[in-house]
Amino acid sequence: MSLNPLTAISPIDGRYRSKTESLSDYFSEEALIKYRVLVEIEYFIALCEIPLPQLKAFDSSKFDALRELYNNFDSADAQEIKDIEKVTNHDVKAVEYFIKKAFDKLGLSEFKEFIHFGLTSQDINNTAIPLSIKEAMNDVYVSGYLELLKKLEELATEWEDVPMLARTHGQPASPTRLGKEIEVFIERLKEQFNLLNDVPSAAKFGGATGNYNAHKVAYPTIDWKAFGQQFVQQKLGLHHSFPTTQIEHYDHMAALFDALKRINTIILDLDRDFWTYVSMDYFKQKIKKGEVGSSAMPHKVNPIDFENSEGNLGIANAVFEHLASKLPVSRLQRDLTDSTVLRNVGVPFAHTLIAFQSTLKGLNKLLLNREKFEKDLENNWAVVAEAIQTILRREGYPNPYEALKGLTRTNEAINQTSISSFIDTLEVSEDIKAELKAISPSNYTGI
Repeated sequence: MSLNPLTAISPIDGRYRSKTESLSDYFSEEALIKYRVLVEIEYFIALCEIPLPQLKAFDSSKFDALRELYNNFDSADAQEIKDIEKVTNHDVKAVEYFIKKAFDKLGLSEFKEFIHFGLTSQDINNTAIPLSIKEAMNDVYVSGYLELLKKLEELATEWEDVPMLARTHGQPASPTRLGKEIEVFIERLKEQFNLLNDVPSAAKFGGATGNYNAHKVAYPTIDWKAFGQQFVQQKLGLHHSFPTTQIEHYDHMAALFDALKRINTIILDLDRDFWTYVSMDYFKQKIKKGEVGSSAMPHKVNPIDFENSEGNLGIANAVFEHLASKLPVSRLQRDLTDSTVLRNVGVPFAHTLIAFQSTLKGLNKLLLNREKFEKDLENNWAVVAEAIQTILRREGYPNPYEALKGLTRTNEAINQTSISSFIDTLEVSEDIKAELKAISPSNYTGI
C-alpha cells in the first residue's frame, strides 16, 4: 500500500496534510537528513577556516560548491543516504559517506577524512535538530501565532464597547465588555510569547562525551572550546551548551516545549470560552452553502472548529509534556531515549498548527448576536447591587451590604423598576438617588 493522505496512519499526514505540509521542510526524515548534511558541511568549512595544517591547501572558492550539497538537497539525495544506511545501519555515518562520495566527485578526495573529524553522531543531531526547530519556529509557527493574534486584536477592537454579563462560577456577575474579555487572552498570549523568545536554541558540540577528547589529542594547541562556541553560535546561530555529556542536556529545549504548551493552554481556554458563548447563543455562526451541521438534526450548526482545536491542542500538549519531562533525563553520559523521542518533535508542532488554523476558522465564523447580550443584561439587574452598595459605602450609609442583600436574595424578580423603587427608599440626597438610578447592567462595565 503506497503512502498517501488516505493511507497515512497519522491524520497530520493524512486528513490534515494540507495544514501541516509546511512543517515537512523541518521535521520530516528528509529534512533531518538535510540538516545533518548542512552541519557536516559547515563544520568542515569551519575546520578549513582555522585552518588545520592539513586543510591549508583547501581552495576556499570550493566552499560554495560544498554548500550546494545542502542548498540543493532533494529527495533523491535523501534516498541515496537511506540506501547507504541500509548497509551501514547507522543514519549519521550514512551522511558522512554521502558527503565523502561528493568530495570524490568534486576532486577533493585528499580532504575527505576531515568530514566528521573528531565528532560523535550527537554533535550532528544535537545541532541539526535545534536548528530545524528554530527555523520551523521562525518560518512557520510564528506566522501562525501572529495570524491568530491579529484576528483576536481585530475582534477586541470591533467589539470593544459591547457590554456583556460576566459569569463567575457559571453565575451572573459584574458586567464586563466583550472586547475586554478578548483582550485578556491577547495579553496572556503576548506575555507567554515574550517568555518563549527568551528561551535559547541550545546545541551540544564537543565530541564523544563532550570533552573534545579526539580533537585535543590530534591538535592539543587549539582552543577547541572556543572553536565549538564560535561554530555553534556564529555559524549556526544557536546557543553552545558546555560542558555536556555525549548529548545536549535539553533543559532549554524542555523550557521551549513548556512555553509552547502554555501558549496552547491559553488558546484551549479561549476555545472553550467561545464554544460556551456559542452554546449560550451569544454568537451565531456563518455557514457555507451545502455544509451540514448535525447529520441528524438539520437545525444545528455545531462549533466544531473550536472543538477540533481543543482536541489537537490536547494531543500537542501531551507530546510537548512528554518531551519536556523525558529529554533532560538520560542515564550516565547518555542513553538512546532522547533520539527515540526526538523523532516525534514535529508531531506536537503539527497538532499545534492545525489547532491555530481551526481556532482562526472558528473566530472567522462568528456572528455577534447583540440581542442576546442585551437580553441577558436586562434579565440580571441584580448585578448592579454591587455598584449601589459601593456608592452607599462611599456616602457612609449604615449597613449597605445588608440592605442590598435583602433586596437581591428574594424570590421576586429584580428589574429596573424594583431597583428604582428600592433606591427611592434610601435615606440619601436626590442627587445620590439620581446617580444610583443612572447605573444599569449595560453601563456598569468598569474601565
